[in-house]
Amino acid sequence: MAPRYYCVETICAPCGVVKAWAKFTKSEGPVQILDFLNKVYPTEESRPSYICIDKACVVLQAALLNGVWEIWSHTSRLICNPAPLNGSAPNLVVVEYDINGRPHYKRAFNTQACEQLNAWLGGYQSILNRMTVANFNWTIHALLFIHTQKVIQHQLNRAFNNDNEEEEEEEEEQADQGEISFARC
Repeated sequence: MAPRYYCVETICAPCGVVKAWAKFTKSEGPVQILDFLNKVYPTEESRPSYICIDKACVVLQAALLNGVWEIWSHTSRLICNPAPLNGSAPNLVVVEYDINGRPHYKRAFNTQACEQLNAWLGGYQSILNRMTVANFNWTIHALLFIHTQKVIQHQLNRAFNNDNEEEEEEEEEQADQGEISFARC
């Protein structure tokens, strides 16, 4: 990392797409995190329903002490880890069925998206540490752009494969009923 900064903080969508990033000087304290969130989500309409962060308890404490929780409490919940059956965040855990039809609980989305991104960026740390601030900014931005493009491409591939599977199932059902169909091009 460029020598003048402590860390790079990212905000990721649950799928892994990078929504924003910032360099933090000296520490990644709760007040700096709140400032970052306020810059990325300046209006109530722009704020997410849930903010999943490993430091949620200290960020909530800082928000209460600084009087900003009143602003955020109308739109967002801070959570560390979703837990099924506790009722506090039912949207974060869903019931999924395995191939034998047995139900089990599954996270509704990847709460570790930023941690996975950080691990990937860690592979570039020795190079980033020797860069000027301008080169660092450009390289981080380019790496995050590449990462986001890969995530989006992965989602598109998965959606395309799901569409093809559904199409094949429909064609099989129609073939069983004696109907003729043509695949989409």
